[in-house]
Amino acid sequence: MSENENIQLSAEDGKLRPALGRVLMRLRTPLIALFVILTVIFAWQMTQLRPDASFEKMIPVSHPYIVNFLKDRDDLSGLANSVRIIVETTKGDIFTPEYQETLHQVTDAAFYIDGVDRSGLQSLWTPNVRWLEVTEEGFVGGSVIPDDYDGSPRTLAKLRSNTLKSGQVGRLVANNFQSSIIVAPLTETDPVTGERLDYQKLSADLELQLRDKFQSDDIKIHITGFAKLVGDLVDGANLVATFFGVAFVITAVMLFFYSRCPWLTLGPLLCSTIAVVWQLGLLRLLGMGLDPYSILVPFLIFAVGISHSVQIINRFGQYCHDGIDNSESAFLAFVRLSKPGGIALLSDGVGFLTLRVIDIPVIKELAVVASIGIAVLVLTNLILLPLVLSYTGISKTCRRYLDRKANSKYSHWWYLSAVTKRAPAMTIIAVCAVLFVGGSWFGQQQKIGDLDPGAPELRPDSRYNLDNAFLTSNYSTSTDAFVVMVHTDPQQCGNFAALSAIDYFQGTMENVAGVQSALSLVDVSKLVIMGMNEGSPKWHAISRNQLILNNSLGRVPNNLLNTDCSMVPVILFLEDHKADTLDRVVAAAERFAKENDSDQIQFKLAAGNSGVDAATNIVIRSAQYRMLFWVYGVVTLLCLLTFRSVKITACIIVPLMLTSILGQALMAVLGIGVKVATLPVIALGVGIGVDYGIYIYSSLEHYLRQGHSLRQAYFSALKASGTAVAFTGLTLAVGVGTWIYSPIKFQADMGLMLTFMFFWNMLGALLLLPALAWLLNARETELKKVSS
Repeated sequence: MSENENIQLSAEDGKLRPALGRVLMRLRTPLIALFVILTVIFAWQMTQLRPDASFEKMIPVSHPYIVNFLKDRDDLSGLANSVRIIVETTKGDIFTPEYQETLHQVTDAAFYIDGVDRSGLQSLWTPNVRWLEVTEEGFVGGSVIPDDYDGSPRTLAKLRSNTLKSGQVGRLVANNFQSSIIVAPLTETDPVTGERLDYQKLSADLELQLRDKFQSDDIKIHITGFAKLVGDLVDGANLVATFFGVAFVITAVMLFFYSRCPWLTLGPLLCSTIAVVWQLGLLRLLGMGLDPYSILVPFLIFAVGISHSVQIINRFGQYCHDGIDNSESAFLAFVRLSKPGGIALLSDGVGFLTLRVIDIPVIKELAVVASIGIAVLVLTNLILLPLVLSYTGISKTCRRYLDRKANSKYSHWWYLSAVTKRAPAMTIIAVCAVLFVGGSWFGQQQKIGDLDPGAPELRPDSRYNLDNAFLTSNYSTSTDAFVVMVHTDPQQCGNFAALSAIDYFQGTMENVAGVQSALSLVDVSKLVIMGMNEGSPKWHAISRNQLILNNSLGRVPNNLLNTDCSMVPVILFLEDHKADTLDRVVAAAERFAKENDSDQIQFKLAAGNSGVDAATNIVIRSAQYRMLFWVYGVVTLLCLLTFRSVKITACIIVPLMLTSILGQALMAVLGIGVKVATLPVIALGVGIGVDYGIYIYSSLEHYLRQGHSLRQAYFSALKASGTAVAFTGLTLAVGVGTWIYSPIKFQADMGLMLTFMFFWNMLGALLLLPALAWLLNARETELKKVSS
């Protein structure tokens, strides 16, 4: 070991890290070659990675509501995962030969799209959409499209009459007769290959084979449904590469401005990019893909890599400027920063893993994706970067820049170090206490679930939301359907007791605020009984005569009961799927089920898109604070193990807690609900934000051990790490700030929240942490407990 190394190393560096550092420097050439080989392998694997989205991944499959839904899924044709294709005419109404020919062609085209459950397809041109009429001779009915349809005025008039008799106005046919719907239920797996449905391909097929082919000046095609939403999300997520490129350029410019050295700019960019390549390659090797919710995680890994790299190049540059050669400077940077960097990355990774307590597959996968990336950073940024720097060194321009910095009095840091004095510290703590109270109050207004109509994952002016708005404004039945499955013994769903219970349930639920209407086989039974009695309204009721009931149920559509008459879906059409609406509906339905369930009949929640949303909201509501408990518990435990001081741990954790509280308040003020897309942001912000505090206090500890006063030690810590922390916070905030312009709203929301949390975590580490150190007197006596 050289004389310089003996000067720089101290007892606090221990023995393990210097020994490991010597081995790394000795083997740096073969190690770099190994990194290059592995990067090529993972880059090849990365090119094979494909987007991965699934309906079941987005929902809490183990929640009782979803268990009930999946159990009855095959009997809920058209009520589960489906798309609605709206064919609109801009000239006249739908009863023209030209429109009907187009509708017929679109129906046929939809029939042959891969992923469509063809047996459940519904349109005016499918035989399962029928009309019914009571005449002097009894019931008369048939397919809506006349058997002898030829486009003539006579058959068009007959088609109009059949449509009015079918009861589909407001459902499959618009109230203004200017459009009609094709309902295409989907299969989750391909019945031939057994492979999972490719939502991106399905969305592309809908565009190519329907919208692009049939849309014209006279015909407009609107498409809604979960599959189309996911397809649009994947398409929008492809723009992430553009945002990544913009953030990469911004980071490169800011790194060069910070270091004034091309080598100290290139090293962090190279190693952080390698980390992303490794992460994506490992995902491919593990048989995983990237869904729209985790596709931003690679950029977060890049950002975290830059965060740690800045600390390393900052320390490396200082050692080089002090006259230590490149290899020894890299060795010392590794020894001094591997401990705080390793603890910070461990906190990040374990913090991300706590997301797995949320029982939604897509969030569990996000936790794995993020944790893999953090694990890779230990190799690429804590080990590879010092090895690379040992060859590159620093430029002459950088040395001159460091000369100017060395001669600087760092007056800005000296002024900032005053936060360790009584008056400034008390002022900061008082301001933060006010922010804590205010944030807690506003945070109570935070809502669970969606707060906007349509698909809140996309912007209000997106094509999908415009299509959804068209559907809502032109049809009587809402797109927000909450389905309750009523179970009886086989062949007993049509007896008087069951039908009267269902009728009572419908009447109860239709009086709940937010419920537009309800539909079940009871409505069909009443209409048929009324029709069999000359249409008299007084017969619009459930008959106690079982023979009459049996006759009335003979004309019930297949989607309103299952094959053995043991399950009846009751469809509640809601005004919206906002959290408050769903809470009221769930509470009323559960209360009814609790009071009326028996051995003969059970009311089971819930299917439909709103039923799934309700179950998701319940899971998120119960998991939100459990997740926070785990992430803060893990981070706190790691800090206690590292610093062995409750006071020091409090100095690091309290600023993070304040940022979390302010983040929740910001979500409440901006109307951002807690849902699948936004819930992980809280854990991500805590996991990444703890890095600032660990680096600051590790540096502060070093100078306190040398006998400095708290202010002098903090001033020295700011000179050593403060600039890097401030630069990192600003760089990360600016980088993720570019997401605000994403066409995908939840990505924009994530960008806004992460920008806020990065910035406030930085301020907390620089201002509140030292103020708390003064208040708690976490000084030399506490730091002496820390072992090397």
